[in-house]
Amino acid sequence: MNYYDNKENVTRVQTDHFLKLNNRRNLEITGVKEVDSFDNEEFLLETVMGYLIVRGQNLQLKNLDVGEGVVTIKGKIYELSYVDDQGQEKAKGFFSKLFR
Repeated sequence: MNYYDNKENVTRVQTDHFLKLNNRRNLEITGVKEVDSFDNEEFLLETVMGYLIVRGQNLQLKNLDVGEGVVTIKGKIYELSYVDDQGQEKAKGFFSKLFR
């Protein structure tokens, strides 16, 4: 066995995306590509299924495993929503018209 035989296992990419919410206090997310921004009220995550916004109160990043694409958030979860590319363009259009 040489380096090239093992290469496929090393370059495995996380393609599954799961959300596990326990009592609205602990949220585990798989399939996360990147954490774009976060504070104690909102997280913006890029996942394999699109951008995910998590809103709540006293939110804390408890676990971040970049290699596996797993993020764990603790706090009171109020909202989980996905942002589609089309919806993002509509939002930009609306705000650009509003602030002309």
